Amino acid sequence: MQINENLIRSVVEQVLSEVRGNQSGASTMAANPVSASSSTALGRFGLFSNVDDAVRSARAAFEQMRERPIADRRKIIDIVRRISIDQCVELGTMEMEETKIGRLEHKIAKLKTLGERTPGVEFLKTECYSGDHGLAVIEHAPFGVIGAITPVTHSLPTITGNAVSMIAGGNAVVVNPHPSGRKVAAEGVRRFNQAIHAEVGIDNLISLICEPTLETAQQLFKHRSVALICVTGGPAVARAALNSGKRAVVAGPGNPPVVVDETADLDHAARCIIQGAAYDNNLLCIAEKEVFVVGSVFDAMMSAMERAGAVRLTSPEIERLTAAALQVVGEGSDKHYGARKELLGQDAYKLAAAAGRSVDPKVELVFGETTNDHPFVQTEQMMPFVPFVRCKDFDEAVRLAQAAEHGYRHTSIIHSRNVRNMTKMARVMDTTLFVKNGPCMASLGLGGEGYLSFSIAGPTGEGVTTPLTFTRERRCSLIEDLHVLGGISNL
Repeated sequence: MQINENLIRSVVEQVLSEVRGNQSGASTMAANPVSASSSTALGRFGLFSNVDDAVRSARAAFEQMRERPIADRRKIIDIVRRISIDQCVELGTMEMEETKIGRLEHKIAKLKTLGERTPGVEFLKTECYSGDHGLAVIEHAPFGVIGAITPVTHSLPTITGNAVSMIAGGNAVVVNPHPSGRKVAAEGVRRFNQAIHAEVGIDNLISLICEPTLETAQQLFKHRSVALICVTGGPAVARAALNSGKRAVVAGPGNPPVVVDETADLDHAARCIIQGAAYDNNLLCIAEKEVFVVGSVFDAMMSAMERAGAVRLTSPEIERLTAAALQVVGEGSDKHYGARKELLGQDAYKLAAAAGRSVDPKVELVFGETTNDHPFVQTEQMMPFVPFVRCKDFDEAVRLAQAAEHGYRHTSIIHSRNVRNMTKMARVMDTTLFVKNGPCMASLGLGGEGYLSFSIAGPTGEGVTTPLTFTRERRCSLIEDLHVLGGISNL
């Protein structure tokens, strides 16, 4: 991330002071976004108390926008980008203060980079076919009103990225945010809409349910005026979207494995694993969650991790951390381990303390050796501890990686100089994202090539979402005319 860390620190100190001490400023907005501005009331600038009003207003905004030129979509997207970039420190700080998970500098960086890198109307390419029988033009038309569910792990960033892509496609969106991130979501949506209304004259293009619940999510799924659903979240909400009866774009769970073979540059692999797994304290669904290392280089890999700055926990420490960090949830066939809220997304030094170890607060990641069936290997834990599993050879490493990924086909990562090993793992894993010799974020264009989105639709197959994801293909055919390269026998 190309961001000035010294500038961030100085501005963050100022913002934190305002958030905590100035009850008429940022903290008031975070605590009660609806009354943050004297001119803001429910039903204005995207803030609503119920699903019907939100969808109705979003539909009216969509009808206004469909009469406008694509140039106006560009203006609206530029407004969202500008606020996300210029106000990233303040809004990122609000998100950290509300959710209390992840790392502040990464909350800020996510908003900034999404503002800079999310694709817009330039993705809407018109196709044309001409021949003896005339002309066919393929355009990408909007769905209308999209219902969106966003996660606590990236509350406002997900709204920002989705809004850019959805509006570029010509749609309006109604958001049911995660309850634990609803305040910053509402404040961001209020700012977006207020600026859009002032500069373009359309209100409520991005609408939001201020007090979201499971019930409001179900109402959004079933609403007759919602044409498409976009869900970013865990298994339960993903299943609900898929069972809604509507077309759904689902960015579901992941448990991304890493394989390190005997040809890898171990020091580079260690730096990449730390960079990816420690980013926002491992809240990213694409992040490195467990590592399978070929036995002949296992000990050398563990030493490389320590050289790169990670702290290795002993087996007894790992078991103490497991008891503190994970718990059995669900019943019957749905019984599984889940992260305890107290340690989810917390700093590595807090995990170390739970394991009985005191480490420098600057340590970004703790790690250690486990068996392949350990709960930390099989669970998408979303905290900066990474288990390492010793494997007899590359084939076993890939087999165990495939089992740990649970068939989500989300993300997998390899560190290797052997192209055939890369190819073999890619075919076996069949994941939406496959990263070779880099940190997980490189798959989204952050340190690698490509565009950025925080909605990676694996279960429904759209992959890293773009404006085209939120459009329907429409064909316009003109018969026998406007093909000028043929003969004149029919004229």
